[in-house]
Amino acid sequence: MTAYEKPTLETSEVEVVLSKYFGSNVTVVTPLEGGNLSAVFSFSVFDKEYVIKFSDLAGSFETERFISSLLTSQGIPFPSCLGLGKYKSCNYLISEKISGLHLASCSPEQQRKLIPEVIQLLTRMNHIEVGNTHGYGFINSSGNGTDNSWREHVIAINAEDQAGTFWDGWYSLFKTSCLEQDVFDECYNRLLAYSSYNEPHRYFIHGDFHQFNILSDGRRITGIIDTNGKYGDFLVDLATLDWHLRKLDVIQEYQSYQQQVGISIPNFKERIIGAKYYNGLIGLRFYAKMGWNDAYFGLRQELLRLTN
Repeated sequence: MTAYEKPTLETSEVEVVLSKYFGSNVTVVTPLEGGNLSAVFSFSVFDKEYVIKFSDLAGSFETERFISSLLTSQGIPFPSCLGLGKYKSCNYLISEKISGLHLASCSPEQQRKLIPEVIQLLTRMNHIEVGNTHGYGFINSSGNGTDNSWREHVIAINAEDQAGTFWDGWYSLFKTSCLEQDVFDECYNRLLAYSSYNEPHRYFIHGDFHQFNILSDGRRITGIIDTNGKYGDFLVDLATLDWHLRKLDVIQEYQSYQQQVGISIPNFKERIIGAKYYNGLIGLRFYAKMGWNDAYFGLRQELLRLTN
């Protein structure tokens, strides 16, 4: 399997694109780290900061524009999308830049103090109105889910045939990496069993809700970025947050807040287990593909222990 390589652009090329939008008022064009699938640059116009992303994957930004509109129109602090276009073989998207640093860069004490606000924001985001959209799983460029049910989505993302995606040819990992087929199959069967509890629930899922996609100034949460948007059970996002911030009693804090605001979550225990298997199978494959063996074996142990 060959890893996807994001496009490379010179700063001068980025300036050409931006001059069409902003004339000669663009300053401080700077490449940014991060972004597995896009080349990302920040820039300023009259002291206001923005971001431009470039990708050569077809339709890469239409979904992001839809999600940006869906979230910002309902008061969720997410980057507003200002423009979409094409440059050479790349699509690009221009959006506002939210101030703040990753929550990960805050001290452990700051992170602990910010968790209640993180949970309030997560709850608000998961309960936005999704209008007359339909479907489950990944959100496509028209704003709908790509599958007819959550179970269909679970089966589709774990199928062998993933042509044209990041997971193209992933079955080869059973031979070339630490990924063990018997462990994968065991966890997959458990996922199918528990996902029946997740299946009736359809909400907006961020899909990558952790401390590197949550921004803060150290005192408050300033916004969230970089969704892998889906429709399904919102506990998928809680399972992600708990996995990444495991020392902060995230699940206990979350349940206390839901009780406080009067949100009832039937079958919580079974649904959070289903969400952990859903995320966990993606994690096992990802760690194996990246060669992160220690992370793989740590997650493997946690998943096999989950229902014992």
